[in-house]
Amino acid sequence: MAKRLNNQSSIGAILNEIIQVNKLQPGIDQVMVKEAWVALMGNGVNNYTRNIILKGSTLYVELTSAVLREELSYGKDKIIKMINEELRRDVITAVVLR
Repeated sequence: MAKRLNNQSSIGAILNEIIQVNKLQPGIDQVMVKEAWVALMGNGVNNYTRNIILKGSTLYVELTSAVLREELSYGKDKIIKMINEELRRDVITAVVLR
């Protein structure tokens, strides 16, 4: 059972408690990573992106272009760094391009 918060708690503290108690963080991370990918990669990459999945701390990106997949494979470390900076915490440790 969750601890009872007093009436003086901030909304942020209450929301963090709800997220922790209901184990919602993985789902929130999934949505945030997808939004970060779309924002950071731009239309050129997003047009060839078919699916984005976050499993644990590994980001799986399904691309329709083999040439783009090869180009992005050279910058995996930069992609990880950019997305983690956008989310302001270390969510991703590896990127797999398919």
